[in-house]
Amino acid sequence: MKKIPARFAPALFGLILSGLMSWVVSGISTFRASGPGAHFLDLWIGAWLMAWLVAFPVVLVIAPFTRRIVQRLVASAPQAQR
Repeated sequence: MKKIPARFAPALFGLILSGLMSWVVSGISTFRASGPGAHFLDLWIGAWLMAWLVAFPVVLVIAPFTRRIVQRLVASAPQAQR
């Protein structure tokens, strides 16, 4: 299998993360709104695709800010002595 170049790692991470998170959240929301009816899967897929279309670009825009916030909140590792 041919691997994707490393420079695409942040975008690929965002694509996968936004896809999985929007899948879970849309599933829970759809289930709560419609219940386990005959059309649940159709409703869920439609809700998930719409959510993913929004979530992916949002993740790409918000990720740099989130990294900076995390860096400020987490203690940096001590430098190794040589």
